[in-house]
Amino acid sequence: MGIISWIILGLLAGAIAKVLLPGRDPGGLIGTVLIGVAGAFVGGWISSTFLDRPIRQEFFDLPTWGAAIGGSLVLLILYRLLLGNSRN
Repeated sequence: MGIISWIILGLLAGAIAKVLLPGRDPGGLIGTVLIGVAGAFVGGWISSTFLDRPIRQEFFDLPTWGAAIGGSLVLLILYRLLLGNSRN
């Protein structure tokens, strides 16, 4: 997959992570989208480095999507812990 595919995957992974973890984030929609893109890269890197799962060149590879969504969830949780949850 090229860089554009990873960005699109990250945007979708960030949206899915936001649905799985509802609530207001300190950065709003833009922050959540950026976390999704970063989470896709982090999830892909963790998957290929530590889980010995090479990244395939297919956009619709379910394990790649799982890694991207997982990375987005981890970054979204860390973001909320570090910057506070503004649900009040």
